[in-house]
Amino acid sequence: LKTTPFDARFPQTNQAKHCYTRYNEFHKCQAENGEGAEECEPLGKFYRAICPQEWVEKWNEQREEGTWAGRY
Repeated sequence: LKTTPFDARFPQTNQAKHCYTRYNEFHKCQAENGEGAEECEPLGKFYRAICPQEWVEKWNEQREEGTWAGRY
């Protein structure tokens, strides 16, 4: 089992911001490189490893509805 690597921006803290940032980084990568871009896959694995599934589902719904507050 592999998970997201250490990120110095989030040492020993609540991982909610880390999760949110990884989710945004993945979608930013896809926006810049196209959906399904191979270079984005590690970022997808990172956010899926640390984010609660219910958060991801909610964020995906918000993105589809155009109400997502994230920036990328």
